[in-house]
Formats: sequence, C-alpha cells, structure tokens
Amino acid sequence: MSEFKFACPVCGQHMMCDASQGGAVMDCPTCFQKIIAPQAPAADVKFILTGTQLTEKKTVTPGLDNSVRVEKTFPAGLVLGVLVVALVAGATLFYFHQQKINAAKSLAEQAVAAASAAAEKKEKIISAPPANDANWSLALGTNAIAETPVAGRIHGQDFIVERANFQNGLLTLRAGTHGPVEFGVLVHFGGAQAESLAGQSLNVAADTDKAAKVSFRWKDENGTVQKEMFDNGYAMRLEFGALANNRLPGKLWLCTPDKEKSYLLGSFNADARKPKAPRPRR
Repeated sequence: MSEFKFACPVCGQHMMCDASQGGAVMDCPTCFQKIIAPQAPAADVKFILTGTQLTEKKTVTPGLDNSVRVEKTFPAGLVLGVLVVALVAGATLFYFHQQKINAAKSLAEQAVAAASAAAEKKEKIISAPPANDANWSLALGTNAIAETPVAGRIHGQDFIVERANFQNGLLTLRAGTHGPVEFGVLVHFGGAQAESLAGQSLNVAADTDKAAKVSFRWKDENGTVQKEMFDNGYAMRLEFGALANNRLPGKLWLCTPDKEKSYLLGSFNADARKPKAPRPRR
C-alpha cells in the first residue's frame, strides 16, 4: 500500500493518508476539523494536495422555507445565575427590613411600657387618700408614721408630695417637679446640713415658743400663689433616716393651727445633693 501527504485546508497541517483512503473523512490533529482526504496523486506529482473541509449539506424540503434562520437563545446558566442573585438580594433586603421592623416594634413596646409605668405612677399619686379631719391634731401622738408618700391637706386643698428636696438647711415637699414651688411645704432648719440631721428625730409641741419655721404655699381661687408661715403653735414629728447616695429619707407628721386644719403625714426621700460651687470670675 502506498501513502501520500495532503494539507488541511483550514490550518495547513500536513496529514498522512493511504492511497486507498481517498475521499475518506479524517480529523485534523491540529484544528480538529473534519477533512475529506483527496484522491491519491499520480506517482510523478511532486506537490502536496490539499484536502476539503467537510460541510454539512442542507436538506431541502419541498414546500418549506429553507432559508437560513438564526434563533437567538438566552443561556440557561446566565438565567439561573441572575435568578439566584435576585433571590439572594431579595432575601437580604427582607432580612434587614424585618430587623428594622423588629427594632421599631421594640422601641414602640418600650415606649408603651414607659408610658404605662408613668401612668401607673400617676394613678398612684392621684389615688392618694383624701384629706380627713380625723388626721388633724395639735397633740403629739406616738403612733408610727405611715410608709406611704407624704399626703394631706394644705388650706383645704388635698396634697401629695411629688418631689422632696433638702438643700442649705431647707426641706421642701412639693407638688410638681420643676419651677417655683406653688403648692407644698417648706421647713427651715437655719442652714443646718443634711449630715447633721441624718438619723435625728425632732418633736415640736404646739406650746413651743419658737421652733423651726414652716411655710405653706398654695393657690387661691384666682390662681394666685399664697403663703403662710408658722414658727410656733404647730405640732410636728420629723424622723430623718441615714444619708446615703445624696438621699435623705424621712417621715413627717405635721399639723398647723390655721382654720382649714392643714396637716401632712407620710414618708419622703429627699434629694440632698449639694449645689455646685459657682465658677470663679476671670
């Protein structure tokens, strides 16, 4: 059997073929195209023949449009990738949105709880026992003073303490927490400091000639703040507890000789922080 060489028409690679394989389809070892081997040349031919690239013949079907149609298709892998990215992005957005909702819900619940606690505290204040003439007496008693917040009556108006303060020898029990005292009682101790009064008990009988000044504040029917001061004629028991964390606790029983039979009784926990020293002028 004789062999001959021929060239690949696509890449020019020389290929070896047996004379009996003329017209056979072979794979180019370089470009991997299918090449039809030429017929074996005559013995005296010195040049190298070139094969023919195999092309698929289009089958023509009568009655059908056999023009070449190129259908555009979207890669399935790309579609799947876009879908996965969209799902992940959606899940991430949903997660952060849910976290935001949960945080807002938590803040709302905290606000509701705080409002409920404030309302409960206010309700306790509002529901303080009303004034009773049976609680008024100018004779010092020995009964234990209640642990409930100081409450009573000032010039015919029911009172309950909302803020207690002790500063520069002045004990203030008042309604309201800010601004000037418009409804409450002030007991003056002549500049005595909280440290000197802590743990002390004071008993003032109605027949004492001169005692600590007691000043009432209240509003009349026109809304004008009125004042009345006593330095004798009243009866008072005042029991101070231990000073701790700038707080001075105590218990008060106080009855004054005014015609409205004002009285206060109960417990308090006064803020006894010392005022800050003023800054020196430059």
